[in-house]
Amino acid sequence: MVPYRPSRVDAPPEGCPLTECMALLGGAWTPNIIWYLREGPRRFNELRGDIGGVSAKVLSARLRRLAADGLVTREVKPTTPPTVEYALTEFGQELLPAVDAIVAVGHRIKLRARSG
Repeated sequence: MVPYRPSRVDAPPEGCPLTECMALLGGAWTPNIIWYLREGPRRFNELRGDIGGVSAKVLSARLRRLAADGLVTREVKPTTPPTVEYALTEFGQELLPAVDAIVAVGHRIKLRARSG
C-alpha cells in the first residue's frame, strides 16, 4: 500500500530563485517583449506591431516596468518627431534561455493538442 501524501504543495520559500525569476517574467506580454527585443533595439510601434493584440497602454506600462527592473533600456533618439528605442540590457539577455525554454514547451503543447 502506498502511503498517503497530501496533494497540497508548499509554496516556494521567500526569496526562492524561481519566484524571483517569475516576478520579472510574469505579467501579460512580458515574455513576448523580451522575445522581440532579442534581435536588437525596437521602436515602440515596431514592438506593438510585432506582438499584436497588446494595447498601447499595456505595452507602455510593461516597458516602463521592464526598464525599472533593469531588463530594458529606453533611449530617446534626437529625431523629428522624437522616437524611442527599447533594447535588452545584459541582465535582460540573461532571461532569453528561460523564454526559449517556455517557447519549446509551448511547441510541444501545440503538437500534443493536435495529435489528440
